[in-house]
Amino acid sequence: MSELTKNVQPLNDFNWEEFENGMVANVSKEELDKAYDETLNKVSEHQVVDGTVISVDKKEVVVSIGYKSDGIIPASEFRYNPDLKVGDTVEVYVENAEDKKGQLVLSHKKARLSKSWDRVNAALDNEEIVQGYIKCRTKGGMIVDVFGIEAFLPGSQIDVHPIRDYDQFVGTTMDFKIVKINQEFRNVVVSHKALIEAELEAQKKEIIGKLEKGQILEGTVKNITSYGVFVDLGGVDGLIHITDLSWGRVDDPHKVVELDQKINVVILDFDDEKKRIALGLKQLTPHPWDALDANLKVGDHVTGKVVVIADYGAFVEIQPGVEGLIHVSEMSWSQHLRSAQEFLKVGDDVEAVILTLDRDERKMSLGIKQLKEDPWEAIEVKYPVGSKHTAKVRNFTNFGVFVELEEGVDGLIHISDLSWTKKVKHPSEFTQVGAEIDVIVLDIDKENRRLSLGHKQLEDNPWDVFEAKYTVGSIHEGKIIELLEKGAVVSLDKDVEGFATPKHLVKEDGSQAQLGETLPFKVIEFNKDSKRIILSHSRTFEDPQREEKKATAKKARAAKKEDATPKIENVAASTTLGDLDVLANLKAQMEKGE
Repeated sequence: MSELTKNVQPLNDFNWEEFENGMVANVSKEELDKAYDETLNKVSEHQVVDGTVISVDKKEVVVSIGYKSDGIIPASEFRYNPDLKVGDTVEVYVENAEDKKGQLVLSHKKARLSKSWDRVNAALDNEEIVQGYIKCRTKGGMIVDVFGIEAFLPGSQIDVHPIRDYDQFVGTTMDFKIVKINQEFRNVVVSHKALIEAELEAQKKEIIGKLEKGQILEGTVKNITSYGVFVDLGGVDGLIHITDLSWGRVDDPHKVVELDQKINVVILDFDDEKKRIALGLKQLTPHPWDALDANLKVGDHVTGKVVVIADYGAFVEIQPGVEGLIHVSEMSWSQHLRSAQEFLKVGDDVEAVILTLDRDERKMSLGIKQLKEDPWEAIEVKYPVGSKHTAKVRNFTNFGVFVELEEGVDGLIHISDLSWTKKVKHPSEFTQVGAEIDVIVLDIDKENRRLSLGHKQLEDNPWDVFEAKYTVGSIHEGKIIELLEKGAVVSLDKDVEGFATPKHLVKEDGSQAQLGETLPFKVIEFNKDSKRIILSHSRTFEDPQREEKKATAKKARAAKKEDATPKIENVAASTTLGDLDVLANLKAQMEKGE
């Protein structure tokens, strides 16, 4: 027998018969049920009543409303109130006094909703501070449970500082101020920032009132942009422009400071209303030019890194904050207009010579071509007149070809010095830009840094040979390779061309010679100095015909004269007369010569 029952004894006078018949102490069971029910609260379904929390765990909250059974409410309906404890009074909505299991069904969420709209409107009118539970993230902000209503908290209204991690607020409870209600759509907007702005505004006025140029303050890096850094000075923001971050060039402010970093800054300037505050960071350190080596002078060699490049030159940083400009004209001994990008690029490590140095103006000019010897100093030694070289074609003009023998040494081949035989109308017919060409130095103009060059002089003048071959009156076969308004160009040989005017292109049948025809041509003029050969096809058949006519006419005249002269049979006399005729002709020629 257990300790609980060993001393229990049945009542000797208990009426078991009445108990079985529903009668106890002369009172019926119905009367007892009625008396019990009267001790309980009267519960009406679909109404809001107050209840008392009698137990709390992670899954459910048990609430008593004085009814014969207690209601069980999911703990999720109380997430907005993490401080909920046994004994707290809460509002509940009676959904069902008794379900199929005889259980009282309550809802805290519906109880809150039934009164929440009135409460949020009252909170807006009275500028009341309300408590809300941040449920989740949404586009542009957060969803907050306020009195059971899902309100919107914009990201910009969470704090006075920009928020980078929204997730850190999910599941927390915060105080809010209701700032806007849309009655039609029942949308509620809340703000946490509004609660602390008033306090910050007072701090801001105090800080701004004490601002002075040159003042050094401690601040926190609030935001980093491509153009500078915003610093929180304790309720008021200032901007460090990217040029005031460091004495050296800064391409990315993230390389200088970090978010939330505490830094000292100096106030450079602010407007009359002190709404815009310009801050400086580099001004807290000495200017690098003041620390520049005092022994550094013009002519010294320095090394540095290219930090900025433009068409006209490159800026080289020889130490943080100290830069020198290498103008494009100081990058090469060449006189050609070129871009600095052809020689250097950002990030290149370079060695240079100091050309000018102005410590007062903090300016320095540098050169890199000075690291090499000026090729024109000893031009006569490397490129003497008559020497042969290979050059690179740079560009053309109508009168010749500009070539480069080496960096900084240019020369001109006149169009007349390209070929002994070919008639070059434009240099592009003879060569092309970028091609290599053999040249011979004809003349040196050291003052203007220009060489006169020749190409045809690399070979003997073939016109010395042509003079003997293409004599006036000689006939050669030629091909018409070009037809012009004034005549035709005729190829006589691989390197020889002649010219025939239209009247000398008439063929024996009267037709005109055409392009591509190969015909016999007679040389009617040869000029070695101007390299000109004038040809005629017509004369190849006209001259023989003319000579034949002359010969026929001469024979006719001789025959006629013979018929008119008396015949002398004396041989001696005849011979004497013939001799006299020869002497007479010789005398006439001598007189004509005189």
